[in-house]
Amino acid sequence: MDLEPKIVILLSTYNGEDYLAEQLDSLLKQTYSNFIIIIRDDDSTDSTEKIINHYVDKNRGKIYKLPGKKSNVGPSSSFCILIKYIIKEKTALGLSRLYMMLCDQDDIWAENKLEVQMSEMLNAEQKSPDIPILVHSDLKVVDESKTIIAESFVEYQGLEIKRNKFTNVVISNLVTGCTTLFNEELSQIALPIPDNAIMHDWWLALIASAFGRVIYIDIPLVEYRQHENNTIGAKEFKKHHQSRTKIMHVVFAPKKSDHLVEVAYQAFEFKTRFGRFLSFKENLCLWFSSMMKLKNGFLQRVFYRLARLF
Repeated sequence: MDLEPKIVILLSTYNGEDYLAEQLDSLLKQTYSNFIIIIRDDDSTDSTEKIINHYVDKNRGKIYKLPGKKSNVGPSSSFCILIKYIIKEKTALGLSRLYMMLCDQDDIWAENKLEVQMSEMLNAEQKSPDIPILVHSDLKVVDESKTIIAESFVEYQGLEIKRNKFTNVVISNLVTGCTTLFNEELSQIALPIPDNAIMHDWWLALIASAFGRVIYIDIPLVEYRQHENNTIGAKEFKKHHQSRTKIMHVVFAPKKSDHLVEVAYQAFEFKTRFGRFLSFKENLCLWFSSMMKLKNGFLQRVFYRLARLF
């Protein structure tokens, strides 16, 4: 067993000139040295490509730029392209086995991120060989100047991190893409990531929770930077004590949730592709979740509550 296998860090960029160099510097300072960085630029219009070329030239054999024609496809599709490329070029890149990490352009990684996560991965694979495994961690939330907003992203977002069974992940994603490390088995099953997937990290989490393991590290290994150009960003969770009248108003409100509609279509896609490999309980959860596509807000919330029972 290789005790220090090579990791491929997949970095998708788009107009990231303000923070990209600092992120790349944090990657190059990792205590775990056996890694390469593959960058795909999503057709930036600022100086991002110039910065990429500079780092590629300075770090030959360590940092690569994805070849081919440039186009703007969005972050989820861009990461999918990167994953497909690594699988296809596995031998050419000198990789005996695939371990991939997703990386955003504007964060900062802790120096021991790779070391900590790969240790967890290898321990998990030793106990459970040949299954899809995804390892993710907590993050610190910081502002543009790196001032700490929250010591824990999980607490800040109010994530129920222990509800990580497949039936829970169907309706609520607990995995933040820029913290993930996943193995070859997961990537082989996950592709192609469908258009109905809400985000690539959610789809990977679904695969891992259905057919393998999702491992959470309760340590912030990324400084998750919040700024006006964040694609998604972190929003503070605030628990409200609502009156019975307000609760009834929410429950019976006719307005549907567009997010739950997206969750419904993702669940339907997963059931269509993998339903025959899943248990009756898992298929039932997917069916309830897929029914959230209904335009009636009350019925949508009924099916949401039923899906939550699992």
